[in-house]
Amino acid sequence: MAKTDLDATGKPVRKKGDVPSAASDISAFLEKAKEIEPKAGSDGRLIFALDATMSRQPTWDRACHIQSEMFQEADHIGGLKIKLVYFRGFGECRASRWFERSDELAKAMSRISVQGGRTQISKVLSAALQSAADDKIAAVVYVGDCMEEDVDILCDKAGQLGLMGVPVFLFQEGRDAIAEQAFREMARLSKGAYCPFDAGSAQQLAELLKAVAVFASGGHNALVALERKGGQGARLLLQQIKSD
Repeated sequence: MAKTDLDATGKPVRKKGDVPSAASDISAFLEKAKEIEPKAGSDGRLIFALDATMSRQPTWDRACHIQSEMFQEADHIGGLKIKLVYFRGFGECRASRWFERSDELAKAMSRISVQGGRTQISKVLSAALQSAADDKIAAVVYVGDCMEEDVDILCDKAGQLGLMGVPVFLFQEGRDAIAEQAFREMARLSKGAYCPFDAGSAQQLAELLKAVAVFASGGHNALVALERKGGQGARLLLQQIKSD
């Protein structure tokens, strides 16, 4: 029998060249997500952050569509508020007002075009920290494909969010190894979760994002209602929660 090396936590050590399957990453995401409870007093406030640099052009429309599905599902139970944060170009990072309607957020996103530039994830996390202090947010969702910053600074800010009870859910397009390592550590420190996606898993991840949004807005009961309507993400999430 082949020997499997384990790390300090008892998890298998990933060796160079190993690429975990999308299914295993989604399972890990769900396992972590089952531990998340909406932050008291957050009123379903969710930061939705996007990398709008040029490398995202091929999948930008997909990201816009996914956010629309998230909001529309949560609209049925009410209470979800989303602040859009995005970066692009040379030092541009913007945060919107709180949106309570999916059509308003969709309209705002339709006016954003991708521009070449480096990542500014640190600014996103700073905006989330400010919102967490002022508005008591339930979670941060980040969608991006690469990371070109000081990882220690990002991890420090992710850890601060974790101490404030704000998990960061990081969704990576593609398999950039540097970004993956950083995103996984940020998720761990914030007590959130990481999951990659590509053309083959985008629909399942869209379902998971809808479930996260509904959970942030209405908790367990809202997830049950979503499952009864056929929500696959809600079903997968509830399978983990029911095991507790």
